[in-house]
Amino acid sequence: MAHSPTAVAFLLLLLLFFLSPALSLTSPSLQTASASSPKNNSTSSGSSFALSTSFLSTLRSTLDEIQKLISVLSTFSDVLGGDLRLSSAVSDCLDLLDLSSDELSLTISASQPSTTSTAASAAAEGTGKRLSDLRSWLSAALGNQDTCKESLDGTSSVVGSLVGGGLQTVTSLVANGLRQVPAGSGRRRLMGKASEGFPAWLSAGDRRLLQAPAGVAADAVVAQDGSGQYTTVGAAVEAAPTESTKRYVIHVKRGVYKENVEIKKKKWNIMLVGDGMGQSIISASRNFVDGWTTYRSATFAVSGKGFIARDLTIENTAGPSKHQAVALRSDSDLSVYYRSSFLGYQDTLYAHSLRQFYRDCLITGTVDFVFGNAAAVFQNCVLLARRPLPDQKNSVTAQGRKDPNQNTGFSLQFCNVSADADLAGLTNSTASYLGRPWKEYSRTVFMQSYLGGLLRPEGWLEWNGNFALDTLYYAEYMNYGPGSGLAGRVKWPGYRVLTNSADAVNFTVGQFIDGNLWLPSTGVKYTSGLTA
Repeated sequence: MAHSPTAVAFLLLLLLFFLSPALSLTSPSLQTASASSPKNNSTSSGSSFALSTSFLSTLRSTLDEIQKLISVLSTFSDVLGGDLRLSSAVSDCLDLLDLSSDELSLTISASQPSTTSTAASAAAEGTGKRLSDLRSWLSAALGNQDTCKESLDGTSSVVGSLVGGGLQTVTSLVANGLRQVPAGSGRRRLMGKASEGFPAWLSAGDRRLLQAPAGVAADAVVAQDGSGQYTTVGAAVEAAPTESTKRYVIHVKRGVYKENVEIKKKKWNIMLVGDGMGQSIISASRNFVDGWTTYRSATFAVSGKGFIARDLTIENTAGPSKHQAVALRSDSDLSVYYRSSFLGYQDTLYAHSLRQFYRDCLITGTVDFVFGNAAAVFQNCVLLARRPLPDQKNSVTAQGRKDPNQNTGFSLQFCNVSADADLAGLTNSTASYLGRPWKEYSRTVFMQSYLGGLLRPEGWLEWNGNFALDTLYYAEYMNYGPGSGLAGRVKWPGYRVLTNSADAVNFTVGQFIDGNLWLPSTGVKYTSGLTA
């Protein structure tokens, strides 16, 4: 009997699986990597530092493992066209492993002496605060494999079991590397004159762009009526330069653009400017029920660093019955979302990885409608819980920190958590909570925010029994409103009420995402500390 192409591919992969040590949990690279933190060889000059040879060796071994996994998964990509969820999952894994590879390469480059061109290149991609950059890149690389596994777990294929060992090997190696990065903040390295008041690796013109009135000068214009160079957002993004160190502005004129848009990793420093919330709308409806993975369901997905969105609406219109349906997914480091709305139901906003800032935004949803494992600060945002399915409970956040050394978490400051119009009047029969722990070290802080009466007195919801209740970090600080009462809050070991400003300041823009190093030049309004 003749074998189908898919069967042949499976046989080939089985052979690769048993012959390649890269896909085994007993990888020699993992065995030889030191589990303890070696002596740090950082220099004190602030201009450069070099971590131990063990650290660099671990990361280089990890890159080798990633490339072997990519090679194996690529075998599937040509033979799975008929299975949407499986082909989506394989595409997710290829993209995520590619991101991990880039993040590890940046880490290696930034760990070299500053006299090398690679170190200078890496510095241009971060904030110049080396240890903070390293922890951010490694934290992102650590989580990518989990997302790949989650996508594969949603299929009935054997692909997940074939590459599961390799994914775990990569995760373990990255975790080993992350443990070796000192917890100190490191010394800031200025890339330009201190008197300039903003980092030179970001354009000073960003301030003017964000504060400019409608009709801002743009490099490209998208208009449905043909008055611009492009009629779709995707076409304008595709035509944008790659790896640009200069800001590239795309003006999206008012209208509803029914398309899925992806800004890939080499599209740097793109800025999308709309004509206002509810005026320039990017809309689509991919969802899990119809066969997409959660990661691939996003209406708008961005991986290129330095992305800025202003005056836009991004929505997923699939509705609550379609379950996971993402509006925005962001893997963009040092990205800003300003005066924009993200509308959906379950899993509306996927802050997947790296450093992100949201200001004056509107976010709607039901189950886990702000989720992911980025280091993200939401400031002066409105979060509206909508009416879920009859058997569902609303959870505003589901943060996904899986390792105590990751610098990730969600901080929500000066925000408003309330019921949307379709939930108003039903809050007594619909349970709504501030968050639930998606991963073992989930970290979320609400501070100086208005908490509406829709919230249950306990405030927070279990994920599955006692899972993560000892290891999570959930906190509240100086909130107000009918849902802010603390008397009935959960008694979990990981939950705390912050009463000291010295503790709360760790979750502010200036401290948590090093916002003072990169936000000033964007021009977006922000509060660095605890006072507006």
